[in-house]
Amino acid sequence: MKYRLLGLAVASAFAVASAPVAAQTVVKIGHVAPLTGSIAHLGKDNELGGKLAVEELNAKKLTIGGKQVTFELLSEDDGADPKQGTAAAQKLVDAGVVAVVGHLNSGTTIPAARIYNDAGIPQISPSATNPDYTLKLKYPGAFRVVAHDGQLGGTLGRYAVKELKAKSIAVIDDRTAYGQGVANEFEKSAKAAGAKIVGREFTNDKATDFNAILTKLKGAKPEVIFYGGMDAVAGPMLRQMKQQGMDAKFMGGDGICTGELSKLAGDALGENKVVCAEAGGVTPDKAAAMEAFKKRFKDKFGVDVQLYAPYVYDAVNVLVAAMQKADSTDPKKFLPELKKIKHDGVSGTIVFDAHGDIKDAALTLYTYRGGKKTQMMVTR
Repeated sequence: MKYRLLGLAVASAFAVASAPVAAQTVVKIGHVAPLTGSIAHLGKDNELGGKLAVEELNAKKLTIGGKQVTFELLSEDDGADPKQGTAAAQKLVDAGVVAVVGHLNSGTTIPAARIYNDAGIPQISPSATNPDYTLKLKYPGAFRVVAHDGQLGGTLGRYAVKELKAKSIAVIDDRTAYGQGVANEFEKSAKAAGAKIVGREFTNDKATDFNAILTKLKGAKPEVIFYGGMDAVAGPMLRQMKQQGMDAKFMGGDGICTGELSKLAGDALGENKVVCAEAGGVTPDKAAAMEAFKKRFKDKFGVDVQLYAPYVYDAVNVLVAAMQKADSTDPKKFLPELKKIKHDGVSGTIVFDAHGDIKDAALTLYTYRGGKKTQMMVTR
């Protein structure tokens, strides 16, 4: 009899130990960025921001819909390529993600948005700045947590004329949705402020030789050259400007505004030669929270924040906050909460307007001194 009881006890214990925990569920959140290629350092930075958010959320053992939830970040590589981006989007939809944070580039974010929209999955971009993503597509589940090109390029254009006193300006872009978008907005703003555009040229996001373009622009003697594109191209371009003896100021948007630019440009970076802006900004009241985030990030991964990791971190937390308010991980139920969310993030207070754009978006202007990215001002 005692052996029978012992057997029953063992069987009962085994059943409890091996049975799935009914009161627990896994919630998959997608992330997409270029994890290979010339701007992989930015994509990996974004990915790590998402990983930190998920790790911290899981440590809280949150309960949603009466079940303890475990969040899982499914990360895909889009290579900054539109076709690869849509393939990555479809892969995440098929994997059952309830939301996506991404993509990094406007050129991949915009075509992928249709796939997420058709699947009823909310998408928050932490870095895509082309206005078309929200203002033209008008998808109900498309959001972003940074300023768009109209704000970014407009601020830089006015700064070039009013602060740098530039009267003659040349513009170069990389023909991507991001590069062209921010360059167009910069040009429009600079013209409105009174500058003359003495040249408009283009390259591509994988180019390495800019001597023909620069030789052509050198004859026009621009006081400022604005480049719409990413740091992987801006660095070599600055080197070739130095080789040609061009002393024009160099400006760009968030794509060039990275710590990596100092390595890519070397001594061509100069002192106060480069002015760039991040499509986000930390006001004084948020400075401590941002510094604390950067420390946690460095302690965890052993590397410094490159650019948009804090915005990925905030985007993941915003999604989960909406799930908590809806008490559901069903996109149909938490999307309405996402639209009216007010979240206190490390990058600032996140509230979306009717288009899915962040309200009162801040911009931070930087220059480089002693090879280091140095903040100049935060503006809205």
